[in-house]
Amino acid sequence: MTAYGELGAAGVPDAYGLVGPGEGPGGRTGTGVREARPGSDGEHLVQQRLGTAERADRFYDDQVLDHLNARMREFVGRQEMFFLATADRHGECDSTFRAGPPGFLQVLDERTLAYPEYRGNGVMASVGNLSENPHLGILMIDFTRDRIGLHVNGRARVVMDDEMRARHPYLPTDPVPGRRAQLWVEVAVEETYIHCAKHIPHLQKVPRQASGSRAWGTDDAKRKGGDFFGAAAEAAARREEGDPASHADSSSHPTPDIRGTRVVREAPRASRPQGAQETQGARVAQEVREAQATQATQEVREQVEREVEQVLARARSRAPAAVEGGGFQGWFG
Repeated sequence: MTAYGELGAAGVPDAYGLVGPGEGPGGRTGTGVREARPGSDGEHLVQQRLGTAERADRFYDDQVLDHLNARMREFVGRQEMFFLATADRHGECDSTFRAGPPGFLQVLDERTLAYPEYRGNGVMASVGNLSENPHLGILMIDFTRDRIGLHVNGRARVVMDDEMRARHPYLPTDPVPGRRAQLWVEVAVEETYIHCAKHIPHLQKVPRQASGSRAWGTDDAKRKGGDFFGAAAEAAARREEGDPASHADSSSHPTPDIRGTRVVREAPRASRPQGAQETQGARVAQEVREAQATQATQEVREQVEREVEQVLARARSRAPAAVEGGGFQGWFG
């Protein structure tokens, strides 16, 4: 059997009657598999090989649009978060999360969205990818009310804040300093469709007064989560292993005992050379920094655990509200 992706030669059908890479209808290079359908050549090929093309056609016909209809626009306008997928020019992918107040993802018209880029960690992975490859995918999921999702695929361009506001003067200015846009990403909508409810969990929002303030734009490592996954500690350990001084005879160094951030050392030896004392001082300083990072991480974990327990206690005290009317009415029409 021909494996997925191993198509016939250009213009020559393979064992499944599918034409290999070459000039397809409409001048599009691809498999030649029903080019007018939504979706990629690859998904069309797999559909035919697995016998799901008829089901896929029903979904394409019933649910896939090339614009945002009225219900979709209303749905977008009240979302407080979405997931974003981008890729660079080599196809290397990145997925991330964006959040803001309701309406931060702006509906400019039925074929255009825009969202602000707030101050972050300075890596600029998504914007960097979009500068090489404008294609993006946005997934919005309503976990609390409708328990449904909306996909938006399109092409993006990065716009400076002053240019965006000159073209759209009605855009709000957020009073929270960390939520003031540095850049905007403007999305030309190409494809929209529903994400079905069957695997979406029903969540409940934590009341604002119980959730604590979110530190928008902060550089405080603790408020950003500290070294929750221990990556910084591993990086510090690698740097220490790469330092030739760290491989000196351990008998010439006192043994540190770290309890919290206090370091207990042996009494200095009168015969210790000056260079060894300097090396030991650097090692002790590094150990103190690692101990402080560990302590901050533990505090963050304990805080998260307390908040989770509070949320679970509230969730157990009340069941989700029943759907009015009892019948399914559809989401996006």
